Amino acid sequence: MRLIRRLILIGILLLALPYLLTPLYAVGQPISALMAWRWITGSPVQRTWVDLKTMSPALPRSVVASEDAKFCSHRGIDWDSLQNAIEDAQDGEVSGGGSTITQQVAKNLFLWSGRSVIRKGLEIPLAMWVDLMLSKQRILEIYLNIAEMGPSGQFGAQAGAEYAFNRPASSLSAREAALLAAILPNPVTRSARTPGPGVRRLAGTYMARAQAAELQRCWN
Repeated sequence: MRLIRRLILIGILLLALPYLLTPLYAVGQPISALMAWRWITGSPVQRTWVDLKTMSPALPRSVVASEDAKFCSHRGIDWDSLQNAIEDAQDGEVSGGGSTITQQVAKNLFLWSGRSVIRKGLEIPLAMWVDLMLSKQRILEIYLNIAEMGPSGQFGAQAGAEYAFNRPASSLSAREAALLAAILPNPVTRSARTPGPGVRRLAGTYMARAQAAELQRCWN
């Protein structure tokens, strides 16, 4: 009985830990769970933190346009996109999952990759908590510094820009920013360095969206 109680207590503490840590991430340079795992297993990790205000403005615009067009208006979850993803899954169609940038931050910081109902169930309330505790600017800044942006352990905008274009994130052109956005969320099978027709097509779409007048900006 004592063992069961201890296991239950450990489980509760593990579930509570992300909620306790989230307010602390209003400052500092957090790393993702995947980055930590790669360090533990001896795999390469390249990441140089870059503040949002020093990045090329084209990069956050392109990433929001590609990953989460309602980023400025939702409270962590885009319920319409999530419902569409659920309906697609019920119909047997492949879907992106309807994940917002905030959900991806919650997943990258505290959870694991891969498709899982359990993970999604943990991710949704955690994303709402992240949105409550952190500003939109900070959420986007964390995402752009922990997202995987290269095929061999490059994390964040700086490492991704240096790998793909041999230049810092601060000097990316609109096209280069759109190419980086186009390889998310799988920079292993998609390349901004040597983009194929599909990546170039996506980049063109995202560049046009990013430059559209109606794209709301809430991270300045």
